[in-house]
Amino acid sequence: MNQKDILISRRNFMIALGGAWATVSLMPPSLQAKSRVALKRAIPSSDELLPIIGLGTSRTFDAGDNQAARSQLAVVLQAFFENAGVLIDSSPMYRSSESVIGELLKTTKNKSSLFTATKVWTDGKQSGIRQMKESMRLWGVDKFDLMQIHNLRDWKTHLGTLSEWKEQGKVRYIGITTSHGRSHAELEQVMKTESLDFVQFTYNIDNRIAEQRLLPLAADRGMATLINRPFQRGSLFGKVKGKPLPSWAVEFDCKSWGQYFLKFVGSHPTVTCSIPATSKVHHMVDNMAAGFGRLPDAEMRNRMIRHFESL
Repeated sequence: MNQKDILISRRNFMIALGGAWATVSLMPPSLQAKSRVALKRAIPSSDELLPIIGLGTSRTFDAGDNQAARSQLAVVLQAFFENAGVLIDSSPMYRSSESVIGELLKTTKNKSSLFTATKVWTDGKQSGIRQMKESMRLWGVDKFDLMQIHNLRDWKTHLGTLSEWKEQGKVRYIGITTSHGRSHAELEQVMKTESLDFVQFTYNIDNRIAEQRLLPLAADRGMATLINRPFQRGSLFGKVKGKPLPSWAVEFDCKSWGQYFLKFVGSHPTVTCSIPATSKVHHMVDNMAAGFGRLPDAEMRNRMIRHFESL
């Protein structure tokens, strides 16, 4: 059987990966790091490099006091760092996620490269300040790498505070977010008129609206981009369920549908980092694998779109 005859679904790939992950997880971190190099993009305002795959925590890290769920997430978080993970994104909107992250980070190894990103999600200056200080306490950090205004909520008020905090060294970068295609017109106006280091919005192979204006504008304005919902909240997998991965996916080192979707997002030259969320270690390992090896070029990206739309 030649390579083109091998059609691997996400599920089958993960079954095959199980034994390999058990082996890799036993390797010393230094050997793991030397065995491959993560793909990275520069933050335009500083030229600091970030891996193109980060970690989102919406829904998945809202474990509350469920100790079994927290134990599972501890393994997920460790797998993230052992596979060159750096940026973790959260929000007070995600209920217990920030407190769960903070607890798990206390015992997580090899996290020296951690890039902390969260959001302010409230109305009013003093309320925003209290919320951001509470996020610092929950995460166990004395400052955040990135603080974002969640879904543009009271953005004019919070942007003034964030600008002050950045000048004072309380945060390194500031940004603003939206999700699932809403408020693009307002976000675009903010991007045109305000000084931001990061913008975050939805972009994936089935929702490419951001290609029209937001991604080009981010490039023009020198803003890094965080991409949420790269799997469209899992709906992309519903469309490809039971469908074989195209044999030509090997041309960009893709071994699963999850990697297919993430490599599509990551191959856009203006995308800095996508932040898929998961609570399963085998999905974490699969997701992180998308941040290594080759990425599709423009011609291949068009081929990927055509194939996806034909399913």
